[in-house]
Amino acid sequence: MPEDSDYGRSLAEKITNRTARVGVIGLGYVGLPLAVEFARAGFHVTGIDLDQRKVEAINSGHSYIKDVEGDDVERAVREGKLHATGDFGALREVDTISICVPTPLRKTKDPDISYIVSATESIAANFKRGQLVVLESTTYPGTTDEVILPRLSAGGYTAGRDFFLAFSPERVDPGNPQYQTQNIPKVIGGVTPTCIKLATALYSTAIHTVIPVSSPATAEMVKLLENTFRAVNIGLANELAIMCNKLGVDVWEVIQAAATKPFGFMPFYPGPGLGGHCIPIDPHYLSWKLKTLDYNARFIELASEINTNMPNYVLDLVADALNDNSKALRGSRVLVLGVTYKRDIEDVRESPAIDIISLLLGKGAQTDYHDPYVPTLEIADHDEPIRSVALTEEALRSYDAAVIVTDHTSYDYDWIVAASKLVVDTRNATRKMGARENIRRL
Repeated sequence: MPEDSDYGRSLAEKITNRTARVGVIGLGYVGLPLAVEFARAGFHVTGIDLDQRKVEAINSGHSYIKDVEGDDVERAVREGKLHATGDFGALREVDTISICVPTPLRKTKDPDISYIVSATESIAANFKRGQLVVLESTTYPGTTDEVILPRLSAGGYTAGRDFFLAFSPERVDPGNPQYQTQNIPKVIGGVTPTCIKLATALYSTAIHTVIPVSSPATAEMVKLLENTFRAVNIGLANELAIMCNKLGVDVWEVIQAAATKPFGFMPFYPGPGLGGHCIPIDPHYLSWKLKTLDYNARFIELASEINTNMPNYVLDLVADALNDNSKALRGSRVLVLGVTYKRDIEDVRESPAIDIISLLLGKGAQTDYHDPYVPTLEIADHDEPIRSVALTEEALRSYDAAVIVTDHTSYDYDWIVAASKLVVDTRNATRKMGARENIRRL
């Protein structure tokens, strides 16, 4: 019977006594923190990444991710618990494999699972019986069963007997000092009961709370629900901001007052658009999957339409504010403050600031940016990256408008407002200052 396999019993014993060798494919925002936690739990961890710079940094004991302390990487490497390589042949030597590769969208907003497929092919090419494979990359429900399982079963191997397969969605929140890999509850769904048991056993060694669910598809859907919930509610908040603007009502005051209700309400806040590696992308995986089943996910599509249009709305706010100062957008000097997708991190993936800068440039505004975390920024249709400018009083006075797109805590907003001719605040960062003639808020 598959659920009583010798391979399963052997792997369970290795996990218990920490002799299992752990592999992690993809050493980015998800993979590196996970690898460090497994090393901290006592396992020998092999991280695999095609980016040689990441491999060299890890093997030198350095971290390139803000949420992972360099001392933790250095200690794990020094103790022989962590090693990185670009050679997928190392998979032959590991007992467990966690896949932590990107899952972006194509320009058509269809899922791009090519990184998952490539990782699966590499695992199959270096397969050995008894391995546990766990996919962590966010994807549409059915990917584990429909893409990975058939490829790993192709040699006549049986899941739950010859190998073990599960899905466990990453829940990384970059820049969050309270919740990191170790104390964020982990959902796990396996192809068979033994797969669930072994994956749960492995992750329980490094993560405080593990929540088993009945199947990979359930776990895949859990992740998409989490981020679709946020995308839809942020879309509602963004539309509320537009409506309040037309009604002459302060949206921030409305939300703040509504949040005093002790039940039945959870505050979400408007902003310049969605950013990051999850919320702007993940709901489209679910929408795409449902389209293949002849169903239109209307909430997702509507929220996407509203959220995607927010950079254009910000552009209109800047143009209207300049117009009130007898300035045209074309030819005006505009400074964008903050270009990361959220405060106090260095990540610009899907950041609305990039769209806002591109739109401003496209309308003829002389546009610069400042961000303490991003020295250079790639902008579409620009041959070379643009550079962050120095933030000085003299510089602020030279711009016709300063646009707060990312509310970094290092910014002195009182000083910025005092030195600026006009401030367009998309994050309510200037809320403590009340109404000012030179402040326009989202």
